[in-house]
Amino acid sequence: MNRFMEIAIDEARKGMEHNHGGPFGAVVVKDGKIVSRAHNNVLRTNDPTSHAEILAIREASAVLERFDLSDCQIYTSSQPCPMCLAAIYWARIRTVYYGSDKDDVAAIGFDDSQIYNYICNYVRGEEQEAEPELINIEKEKCLELLGEWDEKTDKQMY
Repeated sequence: MNRFMEIAIDEARKGMEHNHGGPFGAVVVKDGKIVSRAHNNVLRTNDPTSHAEILAIREASAVLERFDLSDCQIYTSSQPCPMCLAAIYWARIRTVYYGSDKDDVAAIGFDDSQIYNYICNYVRGEEQEAEPELINIEKEKCLELLGEWDEKTDKQMY
């Protein structure tokens, strides 16, 4: 068995045994060495974003003191949900190793299909009922803010 996936599974099991959250664990690896490991903590923290991949990315970024993790890989016990996949993209991680897939976890109650459907319909430009409802307000003021950022001379892009 892959040792990094084994650690991700052990993390998931640890979280489950302590009722911290669902059966999900993740490990961030750089140059064959573990930078961070985490398990789902949604129940322990009452934070719906406290997924294993998010926590492992946060810790890896803190340890490495940078947001660009393009030289890292992530091992996760299950296929990343849309939120975690977005975080992986933002962290620029190029390789994701995962165990169970989205259909496997949907079968035990972790169904992300409504999010995938929303994203697919949005990309296709199809009308859909949004959950939550998205209401665009104060666009001009927010565009002014974007203009201020665009003109900022000491900005750092990420």
